[in-house]
Amino acid sequence: MTELSERIRSERIRAGLSQTALAGHDFSPSYISLIEAGRRVPTDSALAVLAQRLGTSAEFLRHGDKAPSEEKARLEIGFARLALANGAPLEAKERLLALDLTTISPRHHAEALGALAQAHEALGELNEAVAVLEPLLGRARGQRRWLEAAALGNDLVATYHEAGDLGRSIELGESVLQEVEAGGIAGSDEHLRLASTILWSYYERGDLLYATHRAAELISLAEAKGTLRGRGSIYWNASLVAEARGDFVEARRLTERALAYLSEGAASRDLPRLRLHYGWLLLRCEPVDPEGALVQLAQAAQALAVVGSGPEQARCAFEVGRAHLMLGDAGRAEEEARSGLALLDDQAVLDTCNGRLLLGDALAAKGEVPTALETYRWAAQMLGLMTAAREAAAVWRSIGDRLLEHGDLPGALDAYDRALEDAGIRSTTFPVVAPQDRTEATR
Repeated sequence: MTELSERIRSERIRAGLSQTALAGHDFSPSYISLIEAGRRVPTDSALAVLAQRLGTSAEFLRHGDKAPSEEKARLEIGFARLALANGAPLEAKERLLALDLTTISPRHHAEALGALAQAHEALGELNEAVAVLEPLLGRARGQRRWLEAAALGNDLVATYHEAGDLGRSIELGESVLQEVEAGGIAGSDEHLRLASTILWSYYERGDLLYATHRAAELISLAEAKGTLRGRGSIYWNASLVAEARGDFVEARRLTERALAYLSEGAASRDLPRLRLHYGWLLLRCEPVDPEGALVQLAQAAQALAVVGSGPEQARCAFEVGRAHLMLGDAGRAEEEARSGLALLDDQAVLDTCNGRLLLGDALAAKGEVPTALETYRWAAQMLGLMTAAREAAAVWRSIGDRLLEHGDLPGALDAYDRALEDAGIRSTTFPVVAPQDRTEATR
């Protein structure tokens, strides 16, 4: 066999084609067999037809990764990934869009599109990320590349989740999960990460009973077959389910297990995000531990400054401010609130409202109650522009608590009512017909 024949054979297998399917109406299956055995060398025109059918380029089939187009693609994809790691998604996006994907191999093609989807997501361009990921996932599923399908499925499930389409997130995730389990990769990192991301969507949708049951099953599977990273993903999302049930002690225990596993593995963007979540928990468990939270948040902030998005960095600043407020430093809390708010744009309504709540709390602690009330009411006005969501319900409740504490009873009642509505609990009153109206209606 020659390098050319080996590449044609490997690309045919990767594409899921038989020799007969690759031959089509242009060649005979025996001709394809002879080429793959290295006993025939295809002409330039024949190689162009085969490359098109295999979804690659003739240049790649001839030269492999040494082809000029492949070397350029590899360099540009590498630079784009470096830009993503350094918090420059716009640069990554521009580099990847400048590539001519028709001239490179399917492997680099898929790698470039995967990185492009990450850039779109980091820029908040979720529709564009979905448009890139859906066909990539479809090809991976069609060609039974289950590890790749699980990884792409995880990215797509997370993107739908972030876009607020929890129904599609769960439906797609369960479909891919069933296929990859049948493909024999249950317990792999890719499988466990996909399963844990689906669990996150169940949690956000409020399916806590099912999510709790599913979390227990996944923990057993992860302990039996999972790697450190896979176990960490499962324990992290199981902690979110416990937190949603109000069991902060269990949530803290599960988060600590997740942190132990992810800290032992290779560095990833997940670790600072988990430290941020752990810091958040330490400020809400009884007894609260603001000093311990600051240790975790300092490590998270350092890493998120490099690999985190603006909203993630803002959330970290808000939790740092909350910890300092608990320790009696209202001035530092105000500084952190304002620095976090400066990182957010108009799309991050929930994060902005949470930042405003911290700012109001800091101002109230400094004795500036009228300004604090104005800050809380501003947050309420912003939140009123959002569609109903469980996360919004929690923020409405927080606003109501603060307005009530500072004597604004009408504002507090309105906030509590909005919290109930966003949680899916509607008014139970019905129109009542007065007695005289009923008498007239029966005449």
